[in-house]
Amino acid sequence: MKTFTAGLVGLSLSLGAMAAPALAQDAHAGHAAALSAADTPIETIAATPEGKAALDKNLPGLTTHEAYDQFKGMSLKQVQPMSGGAISDDALKALQADLDKLKK
Repeated sequence: MKTFTAGLVGLSLSLGAMAAPALAQDAHAGHAAALSAADTPIETIAATPEGKAALDKNLPGLTTHEAYDQFKGMSLKQVQPMSGGAISDDALKALQADLDKLKK
């Protein structure tokens, strides 16, 4: 698996050129609602210990990446094209399976 240090090189510059969409979601709201690996803001998934553990398991280095503060308000699908392949469709599927277990 590619690491985020290598995979997200240049993300800081990319994010400087584009504004992350304003997301009117509170990081702690809606945990009863299903979390989407593709569409939920990363910081919302990481807001609980279980969600952060799922992120760390399936996408090691994401939550500790030096540019995390710049992309945490984005969804993984939004960050995926800038990840240099580090965020694969398979990783998103595996993360979704772990997030689905949290609902039960």
